[in-house]
Parts: sequence; structure tokens; C-alpha cells
Amino acid sequence: MKLRILVADDHELVRRGMCALLQAHADWEVCGEAADGRDAVEKAKQLKPDVVILDIGMPNLNGLAATRQLMQQGNYKIIVLTIDDSDQAIREALDAGARGFVLKSDAARDLVLAVEALQRNRLFFTPRVNDMVLAGFLETGHNGSSRRPPKVPTPTAREREVIQLVAEGKSSKEVAAVLNLSTKTAETHRSNIMRKLGLHSVQDLVLYAIKNHIIQIQPPPDRSSTGGSIG
Repeated sequence: MKLRILVADDHELVRRGMCALLQAHADWEVCGEAADGRDAVEKAKQLKPDVVILDIGMPNLNGLAATRQLMQQGNYKIIVLTIDDSDQAIREALDAGARGFVLKSDAARDLVLAVEALQRNRLFFTPRVNDMVLAGFLETGHNGSSRRPPKVPTPTAREREVIQLVAEGKSSKEVAAVLNLSTKTAETHRSNIMRKLGLHSVQDLVLYAIKNHIIQIQPPPDRSSTGGSIG
């Protein structure tokens, strides 16, 4: 079964370029296109893509707002495209629930790598985002206060399994199926883990999983190689 991808960008030439790049992969298909965030959300509801690629700077509903809406609806694997890798843009993208962060200037080189990473239940960050996460920069909130207490309890082996599955984007029902549990038990495990670790959102849990090597980040490509730009 082919990986189904929804591509959203308000610039038609950029969107077509991304689609051509993705369609060249034999095991992928672009199941839909959208020119703004609101259209992307509606098409995601209808088409149920495996991966959604969203430009941050779209009209009607920007890519970050669209990401938040999609994550409220389900466990979509979302890659955001941006021309801006400022601290604020990075924070907002990760807080919204994006699992891939690609600069448009590097899209010709990085977009396929990002989709491949998400397909393997990894995350894909630019080197700058990767460095920030591993340095613990994203552990603090916007007001500088810690999101969790300094001393974090150690999760059990079963809890680490649950953390990995949730961080990879699986729903409670899917976690239950993998671990041979009832959905209610899986939900209880998830709630207990969040409380035990002092985490307040799935995004916090994803960052915890990265920092503690429970899930892997796709290694960034060698920046000495040449690459083009889409748009």
C-alpha cells in the first residue's frame, strides 16, 4: 500500500514542484493538494492522508493553526515548511504538533528525507532544531519556567513502551492493540505517565522521548552536499 501524502502551499508552482518530487518515489502518492490551511484541514478529513505537508505562511488559515486543528482531530504526521527558523517559529511548530520541520530553501534536498523519516516513525528536524531540542532549550516554556520538575522519575519498561508508541503518533486504541491491552488500560497508562513525568501535552511527551532516546530523530543530511530550493 502506498504512503498517501497531502500537500498544502498557496503558491501553485511551489506546490507542483513538491508534488513532482514526491510522486517520483515509487511507493508514495500525493492524494490531494490544498492552497490554504482551511482547505488542507477539510481535505485531510476527507482523504485521511498518512502525511500532511503544510506551508506555514498560507492565507485564510496558516500552517500552524492548521496543524493544531489537525492534531485535535487525530494523530496526523505533519511536516511544516517555512522560510523562517527563528526560535519562535521552531517553538510554535513543535508546540502545534509538527513531526517534521523543513526550511523551504532546503526543501529540494530535505523534503523526501523528512517524509522517509516520518514513514519510519522518526522525526525530522533541521540541524538548528535538532541542536535546540538536544540542548534542552525547548524544555522551558515561553515565560522561562520549567515545564516539569527538575527531578523526573524514571519510567518503567512498560511505560517506556507506551511513551514510544504515543510519541510515534499512535492513538490509545492503536497502543492497546500493539501491547495487547484494553483501550481503557492504554489510556490509563498514558494519563499516569503524563502525571508521573510532569508533562502537559503530547508535544511535551515527544520532546521527552527524544531527549531520553526513546524515539529517534532522522539524522540531518551532510550540509556540505549541494541542494536546490523549491520556491
